[in-house]
Amino acid sequence: MIDFASKYGYAPDKEHIGRRLELLAGSLEKVISNDVLKECFGLMDLTSLNASDTGEKVARLMDKVNSFKTDYPDYPLPASVCVYPNFASVLKARRHFPEVHVTTVAGCFPTSQSFLEVKVKECELAVVDGADEIDIVLALNSFLAGDYETAGAEIAAIRSAVDAAAASQGRKVILKVILETGLLVSPEKIADASFLAMENGADFIKTSTGKVEVNATPMAAYVMCECIGSFYAKTGRKVGFKAAGGISSAMDAVSYHSIVSSVLGEEWLDKSLFRLGVSRLANNLLSAVEQKTVSYF
Repeated sequence: MIDFASKYGYAPDKEHIGRRLELLAGSLEKVISNDVLKECFGLMDLTSLNASDTGEKVARLMDKVNSFKTDYPDYPLPASVCVYPNFASVLKARRHFPEVHVTTVAGCFPTSQSFLEVKVKECELAVVDGADEIDIVLALNSFLAGDYETAGAEIAAIRSAVDAAAASQGRKVILKVILETGLLVSPEKIADASFLAMENGADFIKTSTGKVEVNATPMAAYVMCECIGSFYAKTGRKVGFKAAGGISSAMDAVSYHSIVSSVLGEEWLDKSLFRLGVSRLANNLLSAVEQKTVSYF
């Protein structure tokens, strides 16, 4: 098993992190503002990952994004729309604004329980169909068994396949790796998973699928952001952070915004390095700013 703590000079200090989170939580009322809420809106991966999703439903979601600038000209557009991989072509064909990326989950989301060849092929097909970003899940079947080498090799294989498929179209595709932190339990495991994913090519590390009992938590986010900082200090490569799963209120969004700002600094408060994966948050952010109930999405 790789000793990431020695390699990167970082081990989570639960007591210190707990104190920092208490301080940040106590200051949220001072931090929250319309500007911050709008900034969070522009960091969203607007998400629909339901068994009942259809091409028509996904197209309607993109239509809402297309009309958003007309209806709410003072807000940024969301960073991306995130769907299942078979709907990448629907979003690409429907999209009016290329700066709104097409994001798909892939690699046998949400469990990553399948043959590597199947995971790779699904990611390749999503890229061919127009995905700008691919969100995969860490192979927990290997990672939780202590086989970090196999778990890392899977990420590297998918990274290579995604890059090749994107290069054939003359473009690059972002790869996010979901750690499923609620199943890792300990800060030390979350740190190991963070470093493993970054070492094997993740452009972003992401908390959760939103499909398990425990999803994003401030503790997990803080540890992941500290790992990103340590990885950057060691390698000079900036990796992004995505909080997802159970993020529904405006205060939730501001909480993760504050964690990223506190640990990594304002340069990370950009959609190229920070995302919020959301299905319910968009309307709540709009409602908080507009001071009335908004059900736009």
